[in-house]
Amino acid sequence: MWKKFAIGGVAVFVVLLMTLWINRTPILIHLILNRAASSQFEVAANRPIEWDQGPEVAEAPISERPPNIVLIVLDDFGFNDMSLFGGGVAGGRVKTPNIDKLARDGALYTQGYAGTGTCAPSRAMLMTGRYPTRTGFHYTPTPPGFGFAVKTMMNTLDLEPLPLFELNPEFDEGALPFESQGLPTEEITIAELLQEQDYHTVHIGKWHLGRGPGFMPNEQGFDESLLMYSGMYLKEGDPNLVDAILDFDPIDRALRSSLQYAASFNGGEPFEPGGYLTDWWTDESLKVVEANKNRPFFLYMAHWAPHSPLQATKEDFEAVGDIEPHRERVYAAMIRSVDRSIGELMEKLEEEGLADNTIVALTSDNGAPSYIGLPDLNSPYRGWKVTLFEGGIHVPMFVKWPERIEPGTVVDTPVAHIDLFPTFAQAVGAPLPEDRMIDGQDIMVEATGEGLIQRPNDALYWQSGNYMAVRSGGWKLQVDRIQGKTWLFNLAEDPTEQVNLADTHAVKVAQLEKLIDDHQATAVPPLYTHQVVGTVPIDKTILDKYDETDEYIRWPN
Repeated sequence: MWKKFAIGGVAVFVVLLMTLWINRTPILIHLILNRAASSQFEVAANRPIEWDQGPEVAEAPISERPPNIVLIVLDDFGFNDMSLFGGGVAGGRVKTPNIDKLARDGALYTQGYAGTGTCAPSRAMLMTGRYPTRTGFHYTPTPPGFGFAVKTMMNTLDLEPLPLFELNPEFDEGALPFESQGLPTEEITIAELLQEQDYHTVHIGKWHLGRGPGFMPNEQGFDESLLMYSGMYLKEGDPNLVDAILDFDPIDRALRSSLQYAASFNGGEPFEPGGYLTDWWTDESLKVVEANKNRPFFLYMAHWAPHSPLQATKEDFEAVGDIEPHRERVYAAMIRSVDRSIGELMEKLEEEGLADNTIVALTSDNGAPSYIGLPDLNSPYRGWKVTLFEGGIHVPMFVKWPERIEPGTVVDTPVAHIDLFPTFAQAVGAPLPEDRMIDGQDIMVEATGEGLIQRPNDALYWQSGNYMAVRSGGWKLQVDRIQGKTWLFNLAEDPTEQVNLADTHAVKVAQLEKLIDDHQATAVPPLYTHQVVGTVPIDKTILDKYDETDEYIRWPN
């Protein structure tokens, strides 16, 4: 009998060893990510938020006060995610009536651009009006081991014949700890500028500009902050949750290994949110409007949606209909929820009599990603998040201010995230800082018919390490110095970047390369070096097979 038990025990042990060996990569990654993100922390029960209450009676009528400002930033929202541009999710089946209405009610900037193709540097530019060449905030903050985990996960995919992900041999984990990787405290944020003008400033949602002391929203100009402490939309096992687990997506695997369902208020201990994240933040934003209706306020509504993990409520999932595949239906449901959020916030401003003298701006931090396996999210543009093709950086951008901007205004001049800082400053009469260069321009002047948007060389710049781009006039140049590749497009004639003119327009390439070189000549060094250099196919999703004809970019982060 004991021999049978022994033989059985050995068999179980062998099976266990084989299982561990077969799954060695995901197991290792899970351990690394949990260690890196310190993901396992105590989360208290939900509690009500006690927002600061403004005066019961306003000192002056709303029309005589400085304008309120509401800045809505969506996360990974693709150009084709809103139906106004002729598309919409699932072949146009999912409409975005509230986002569309907001765009029609003010100035629609048809050539709106993110700061770059990834989230944190874009948000830094949005908050400061300055390029990374001035702030040093070039890369998204990443915890120790992140580069190795990403490299290992991505290289398990069938990338051939494209280059594999590579670690940066010059990266030093000890050079700047993860907690110190944030927007430098010496920078002036739009929230700090508005505080100087006696605005009450509130942040709700994602931050991503540093987690350590000195870098959190309350220390960067926000009187109050309801922070996304971790990024699950609902608690695992919630009966109202409809999940789309993407086994093929390393990013989804990474997020689910490290995230929890948690929030924090004004730097306090984490606690459970009060419902589906998008809806809960919306409910709290309505309370913020009500609490501050009698004083000027700035609300930075930084949604997490539709960033993965793909999670929706059952109600939204059922409402969008029988869309296939399942992940697209869940994604569509997430778009429906964020569109509803914007509608409720706009309705609240109307109810409180604040709409006419409230500036509402909406944009996305970058384009939609390829790694969730949905092909048309940035249509008609090529490229994805983590590229400088139009799909990665050409994003919705519009501004509503009924007191100053006529509904239906269209502005075709290129604008970008760096422009919001000086635009808001000009709108409230706040002087720009004199001890630093603000790269953005006031984009309200064209919307109100008071002038033209003018910037040096008519140029906008983007970069991530040795991958850089410039748009000047109707021309756009991308330079990937890691692989030695150059793309030149005449956007006036080819807005979707189909025909690379680099080989036939050498003079134009040289002109634009000089603009890039001049822009880089006075650049401050990155605050910290990148951990990994990735490979991103321009025209295919993570689920597609690649061949020798596929173009790609190399992205350092």
